[in-house]
Amino acid sequence: MKAPIRTALLSFGMSGKVFHAPFIEAHPGYELVGAWERSKQQIQQIYPHTKSYATLAELLADSIDLVIVNTPNETHYTYAREALLAGKHVVLEKPITVTTAEALALKDLALQQQKIVCPYQNRRYNSDYLTTKRVIESGVLGQIVEMELRFDRYAPHLSSKAHKETGKPGTGVLYDLGSHLIDQALQLFGQPEALFADIAVTRPGSVIDDYFELLLYYPHHRVRLKSGYFVREPLPGYIVFGMAGSFLKSKADVQENHLIEGLKPNTPEWGIEPVSEQGLLHTVIDGQVIRERVPTEKGNYMGYFDALYEALVHQQPLPVTIEESTAVIQLIEKAFESNQKGCKVWLNATVAP
Repeated sequence: MKAPIRTALLSFGMSGKVFHAPFIEAHPGYELVGAWERSKQQIQQIYPHTKSYATLAELLADSIDLVIVNTPNETHYTYAREALLAGKHVVLEKPITVTTAEALALKDLALQQQKIVCPYQNRRYNSDYLTTKRVIESGVLGQIVEMELRFDRYAPHLSSKAHKETGKPGTGVLYDLGSHLIDQALQLFGQPEALFADIAVTRPGSVIDDYFELLLYYPHHRVRLKSGYFVREPLPGYIVFGMAGSFLKSKADVQENHLIEGLKPNTPEWGIEPVSEQGLLHTVIDGQVIRERVPTEKGNYMGYFDALYEALVHQQPLPVTIEESTAVIQLIEKAFESNQKGCKVWLNATVAP
């Protein structure tokens, strides 16, 4: 068996503690070596065998194979670049960069260094999304006419995480939650022809966008992406209308809550939603109208780390490519352009009227 992939985190806040370290530690193909901790040294309290690095230079000088860049968005490009130049593979949190130009530069550098940059789009492994994807691809709804994807919160007050509220490049709900919704829309339907965006600040005292609605235009259907911070009563996270029927699914993936509660991956109950959260399918199959609940797929973020291991060790396809996540950044930039101009923005000049 090959030696484990020696892996280090560039921060050990919620992202490191919740979304990365538990999976690296639980996977036999990885070794969690440590984390860069600027003030508090906490990683050894949870994982005694690890190191706490005082500086990025110290971390990069160690025998690390894979660096997980899970720092504030505006630092992603700089830290990923330094890791690549140090000869490390990189997992890059979403949004991978603030600009398309930065994403393209990282792609070129990774090719030069013969290293991989794998964006971390973990919500592709959510139970709710996987279930909706399965229903759409099954064809039971017929040709899709309209879809709405939502990622809402009730968070009327400013975040205690100061870096999220500064108004610096890459902050705001469109970069944060929008990165997930845009990625899922692109995975389901590919690149739209055009988009229209409404982006706003709704919380008192906020300097970042905390509301958006994006309308994506496809040749035969429309996709709406929405997020707001004043949604106290949850709405369906996925609403799909096809020519044959409809499907509604709550946003109910349990993995984040399980991780916050300290539950470990690979336990029997991991990623299983309550039966009460099953989606509703109302359509026609073989001439018969049905209206029934649909069993939910099991969510599993470990699938990302499994696929990444296979890519690094056995040269299999990456779970997420830098090209896919660059397309997300391109749409975010176009959304801000649309909001500023107050009009639809075409994504390909050859299809504009």
